[in-house]
Amino acid sequence: MPDDDRLLAVEDLRVGFGTVAAVRGVDLDLRPGECLAVVGESGSGKSATARALVGLSGGTVRARRMELAGRDLTALRDREWRAVRGGRIGLVLQDALSALDPLRTVGAEITETLANHRTVERSARRARAVSLLGQVRVPEPEIRARQHPHQLSGGLRQRALIASAIAADPPLLIADEPTTALDVTVAAQILNLLAERKAAGTAILLISHDLAVVARLADRIAVMHAGVLVEEGTPGELLRAPAHPYTRELLAAIPAAHARGTRLSVRAAEGAPAADGGCGYAARCPLATDRCRTEPPARVAVGDGHHARCWRTDAEWPAPPARTARTRDTADTAADTVIEARDLAKAFRGPDGAQRPAVAGVSFTLRAGRTLGIVGESGSGKSTTAHLVMGLLEPDAGTVALLGRPWSHRPEAERRALRPRLQLVQQDPLASFDPRYTVERIIGEGLGHPGRRAARANRDAIAALLRRVGLDDALLDRRPQELSGGQRQRVAVARALAPEPAVLVCDEPVSALDVSVQAQILDLLTDLQDDLGVALLFISHDLGVVHHMSDDVLVMRDGAVVESGPVQDVFDNPSHPYTRALLTALPSIDAAARPVALDRPADA
Repeated sequence: MPDDDRLLAVEDLRVGFGTVAAVRGVDLDLRPGECLAVVGESGSGKSATARALVGLSGGTVRARRMELAGRDLTALRDREWRAVRGGRIGLVLQDALSALDPLRTVGAEITETLANHRTVERSARRARAVSLLGQVRVPEPEIRARQHPHQLSGGLRQRALIASAIAADPPLLIADEPTTALDVTVAAQILNLLAERKAAGTAILLISHDLAVVARLADRIAVMHAGVLVEEGTPGELLRAPAHPYTRELLAAIPAAHARGTRLSVRAAEGAPAADGGCGYAARCPLATDRCRTEPPARVAVGDGHHARCWRTDAEWPAPPARTARTRDTADTAADTVIEARDLAKAFRGPDGAQRPAVAGVSFTLRAGRTLGIVGESGSGKSTTAHLVMGLLEPDAGTVALLGRPWSHRPEAERRALRPRLQLVQQDPLASFDPRYTVERIIGEGLGHPGRRAARANRDAIAALLRRVGLDDALLDRRPQELSGGQRQRVAVARALAPEPAVLVCDEPVSALDVSVQAQILDLLTDLQDDLGVALLFISHDLGVVHHMSDDVLVMRDGAVVESGPVQDVFDNPSHPYTRALLTALPSIDAAARPVALDRPADA
């Protein structure tokens, strides 16, 4: 591969944190106007690689070569790195609310970048900041520039972060999970913005765990596991004919129409750990050999480059196993109504004193053993509906009945006896758990034994709940921060199951999880529904997940239900333009065959 047209050239990158080797022998290259996507699960080394490229690793970084436009990045001192960050390499992080300074307006955030790199005169910085916000499709940029991050929606914050990252016109943009927490339509708009930067000649390193998302933008995809690039290729090559078992596992875990009614998660056979330099997947691969445990994936010539490939040839791989069917019949499994919501309405007072409707005339029926999905963008009223059902908010109008008994507009003392039958699984268990509590005490609360001694006395029952959600008893004495994201979500499910509920309200329970961990949680919820007959009210902005999980679906927009019905009917034959727009924006691995449409949708 010729060096003269490479903007970024990285060879044998290694990043360590103490005795932990987070990145092991990674090679990367990027040209102007090209997008390389690095995908993999949490802990695979994706973000450690990205942060090493901007001098923010926090660990030990070594590389045989790490150059940007011929400049050696390994030799930079702190002052020189400050000139590179923002000036030569822009960084867009996942959580814009954390990345942006809460004490400054977004306009001030952008002008700081302009001041640090002296790209425009002082007198022109304010106008340039407004212009940049306009470039990233922020409506009313003059007003938004004077607002603080918490006053903007998630999509607007992410656009403001992109405006700050491109303010100095860096030739390389690193986007680390820029769409993970966003609605499907907002995520599509962010991808369109990145596509525009790419078309203008900016090189983009896109970090994600979602293969369907990166397929829309990437020219090449590199799959990372345990600090090693296990496979690399074009979207067409890699998504249609993956050569590595880990890539196949990631693709199998993506909820899709063809996967409905089957299990998503794949449990590979365990093997001996890979030695340093071996394929990172060797410990889980059922066909791993000694060579896999000691040597990295093969580098084979593809076009003018060299891509990572599995040592095994296609002929050595058995035919992919058939998906395991779920045991639950999607027909009506029970006629008992557990939730009856009628004409729910709720409004909140805005900063100007005016009442703004959050929910308007929402009605639905949820039966035992069934799953009702609620989809829509942020601000559509999904979570407010969930809070009305939970009794955490009282409706301004309308009623909720639980198990045939009035639930809304009742004193809490009257609802207390029924409350254990209705449980909530939240999006972020780390924020909802008491960080001082052990797993044993967290689940013990759900059993009605909140004290440390009471939880200890009921340890066997708590351990049984932990095993039911696929966790080992050894985790009982750990605290939330000592668990992985998937383990925390399983503990949240165990706690919700403790009082033997009739209904689980799941509010975005998998939106922050990797695709493989997400698959395990979705299979867990389905298995529990099969075993216990619990009903699920499943709220998500991910249409693929809702399609996979639900029997029936409500599509919400601006607080109202715009379409409802059996999930297959709604997805196959949507009648409302908004539903069709959501389905059109849904990322799909089939998108590898088509480019991103550079449309300019209005902000939701």
